Amino acid sequence: MGKITVETCDIEGLKVITPTVFGDGRGYFMETYHYDDYRAAGIDQVFVQDNQSSSVKGVLRGLHFQIRYPQDKLVRVLAGEVFDVAVDLRPGSATYGKWYGVILSAENKKQFFIPKNFAHGFFVLSDYAEFTYKCSDFYHPNDEGGICWNDPEIGIDWPIPEGMNLVMSDKDQKWAGLSAFTEKYR
Repeated sequence: MGKITVETCDIEGLKVITPTVFGDGRGYFMETYHYDDYRAAGIDQVFVQDNQSSSVKGVLRGLHFQIRYPQDKLVRVLAGEVFDVAVDLRPGSATYGKWYGVILSAENKKQFFIPKNFAHGFFVLSDYAEFTYKCSDFYHPNDEGGICWNDPEIGIDWPIPEGMNLVMSDKDQKWAGLSAFTEKYR
């Protein structure tokens, strides 16, 4: 025990994890995941799939979720820096539609635990970033959902420099807002 520090967030269920890093003249070592430590911290999920992506500065991915097969996610950055966001979509939640954001970087080595029924997305702050995450269920391509990244009802305060042209997928530019999600799925 004691290899991770867990910070709870304003939205119940979200957690920011900081691992203990052991460094010397050769570099560093850290455990990126240890089931017993995470279980003791209240993260008792079985992860079945790991994903990794790379992106350049200005890329915004999200806000994504799985509809019938929701996933818990444990996300972190291997290279660079991102602003990572989760939006509460849990039916009946007191914080439904609220968001929480955290900077994840190769330097700070923080991880972000996002439970099922949250939308997730990130914006790349550095010139390049490598992003990885564990999922508690497999990806089902026909089960994708999304919410518009800049929906004013949610009001995410993305740290996007004025005048920056975002790099986004066609799909991410077409998602509807929270109200459409609420009407369709709640």
